[in-house]
Amino acid sequence: MTSPIGLEAIERARPPVDAIASRTPVFNSRLLSARTGTTVVMKAENLQRTGSFKVRGVASKLASLGDAAPVGIVAASAGNHAQAVAYGASQSGIPCHIFMPSDAPVAKVNATESYGATTELGGDSVDDCLAAAEARVAATGEVLVHPFDDLAVIAGQGTLGLELVEQVPDLSLVVVPLGGGGLASGIAIALKARVPEARVVAVQAAVCAPFAAALGVGRPVAEGAPNSLADGIAVKRPGAITFPIVQALVDDVVTVEEDTIAEAMVLLLERGKLVVEGAGAVGVAALLSGVVEAPSRGATALVLSGGNVDTNVLAIAIRRHETNVGRRLALFARISDRPGHLARLLAVIGAAGGNLIDVGHLREGYNLHVRETGVQLIIETRGAEHAQRVLDAVHREGYDVRLLEEPGRGAVAGEPAGRHPDRADPGRD
Repeated sequence: MTSPIGLEAIERARPPVDAIASRTPVFNSRLLSARTGTTVVMKAENLQRTGSFKVRGVASKLASLGDAAPVGIVAASAGNHAQAVAYGASQSGIPCHIFMPSDAPVAKVNATESYGATTELGGDSVDDCLAAAEARVAATGEVLVHPFDDLAVIAGQGTLGLELVEQVPDLSLVVVPLGGGGLASGIAIALKARVPEARVVAVQAAVCAPFAAALGVGRPVAEGAPNSLADGIAVKRPGAITFPIVQALVDDVVTVEEDTIAEAMVLLLERGKLVVEGAGAVGVAALLSGVVEAPSRGATALVLSGGNVDTNVLAIAIRRHETNVGRRLALFARISDRPGHLARLLAVIGAAGGNLIDVGHLREGYNLHVRETGVQLIIETRGAEHAQRVLDAVHREGYDVRLLEEPGRGAVAGEPAGRHPDRADPGRD
């Protein structure tokens, strides 16, 4: 298959992209390099204008419209694309109308409106919003800026690939998030033209991986888009334009689980001092989990595609990570419903060095003795080994206690704490 666009289109997109977008930095990751025994770097598009790579494609699309300014531009998005379109429109002085789902985060709606866009909330998904956007375009003559299935948008995203080639000597592998396929397509076109021997691996969240399914049958197929920490790439169906490009030029498509995405987000925050959304962290997750193996020669570049993460989602990711590495224990204990018994249990936990975060009584829905009560305890510990010591101390005192959340890798029953990212060297230089 010959790509519908080539390196020339991406090079033509570069001046308008450079006029709006930033040339984002590349950070060496000492932590990931040490874990893999190779050179691993991270392209920080989370530091891009509007917080994601999307502004590149928008700049390219607006430039492709020529000198005659359109009546207005229209888009459908729940977050990153909306903000990028709104920003691009503000820089070009073009009216902008964005359709967003009814449950779009308030912070993202406010950010989009801060760039001067008119937002319209409605529908349960971006697909509903896209249908509304297309109807408006048909009625008004405005121009639709598609989030990924557009040749000009793909060319704009490809400028990120050109920057990588220039910034990373001996580039051997690029690991890129995969949603609708615009970013992966653009990077693959640029990389295969400039460094033909380099590989491109795209990563989807396991709970929504339509590209992985489509590549298996050779045609685009739809898949549900359930809640995911990587909501920015939870796209239900590959694009008609992007699917054949990914099929031809992307070397592999892999998936990662939610807990690994959470671990990657917190690793980047704690060790790299980078706020990265779930979609942007999937490349790190793929390397951490081993579904992508860094080559023995040459550099591996991970694309951190965006940083527009809601604070409540970040909190969820942090809690999952804390549980997985044994620094947070959620316990259920059966104790006597008499004065002083809860205080004694808490004294045992305190003596063992556990820090009580929350406690609540659970009397309904459990098979308790008439003189018993259930309590839920959230305890902070120093790590997996310390968590085990806290549990051992409670059990030695005869308390009936069980975990409400099973720890994952690196928790009480998992690997030693010393092997985990939070125990390693800082994540970037």
